[in-house]
Amino acid sequence: MRPAATPPPASAAASAPGRTRLFDRTIIGGRRFLVGLSASRALSAGAGTWLTALLFAATGIYGLERGGHMPAAIETMRDVGDAGANIAGFRIANVNLSGQNHVTPGDILATAGVKPTSSLLFLDAEGARMRLEELAWIKRATVQKLYPDRLDIQVVEREGFALWQKDGKINVIARDGTIIAPYSDDPRYIRLPIVVGDGAEKNVVEIVEALSLVPGVRDKVRAAIRVADRRWTLKMRNGIDVRLPEHGLIDSLQQLAVLDQEKSLLTRDITIVDLRLTDRVSVRLSDAAYAARQEDDKVKAKAKKGGNT
Repeated sequence: MRPAATPPPASAAASAPGRTRLFDRTIIGGRRFLVGLSASRALSAGAGTWLTALLFAATGIYGLERGGHMPAAIETMRDVGDAGANIAGFRIANVNLSGQNHVTPGDILATAGVKPTSSLLFLDAEGARMRLEELAWIKRATVQKLYPDRLDIQVVEREGFALWQKDGKINVIARDGTIIAPYSDDPRYIRLPIVVGDGAEKNVVEIVEALSLVPGVRDKVRAAIRVADRRWTLKMRNGIDVRLPEHGLIDSLQQLAVLDQEKSLLTRDITIVDLRLTDRVSVRLSDAAYAARQEDDKVKAKAKKGGNT
């Protein structure tokens, strides 16, 4: 009998399949690596394309900015967006305005950025509100979009509170001192009180409200002049200057009213009434009144001298 074949060593039998599997894994792993590398290259190529596009876009934006064409470009883009939105049914067909008196509807729409081609979809309501409130006459504005095609704009206008004269120019100002408009012969402005000088517009409420409590004086005042941004001097209609103190404004005006009622102070031949001191009232005679008084004193002196001889 032939001797039985000796089986190969266990280590050898196991080593061959092990190498095959290891080789297979290596191949698979290599394929996966190659696939990953290809994807990485594709991503790199895509990123390069995007970076190039961004570079061109940035260059274009820079050129528009440097050339001063950016506003026109933005306006063009907005028009394109509005055209698409209008086709979709968002054209602004109805605009309801309320509260305007001095500002015209045309000025309101232009300031809000509403054009015949504007769409409700792309209208910046908050931006429109802020631009409207930058107008001198408009104190507060509300802009509301009601889809699909209605726009509501409500404004609260400032009211003329006084006339402010400075550097030879007269402007209508609001209660808070905001310049509303240049003065004109509009009947609404004729009876407004007049304040003059630096700081007068910021303190206009103080003097106007104080005078409103003393109508007997107020009706004789031509203008209130702000002095060194600390106190007021009243220029009366007959030319008399009334110098008011820095503090106790209302008390001084009431004192002036009493003196005028009891002694006709504001109709005398004087040029200045000084109320700045709390314990006395000083007046300055006009030149004619002073000369007449001097002459009268001389006559009295001569009469007295003649009587003593």
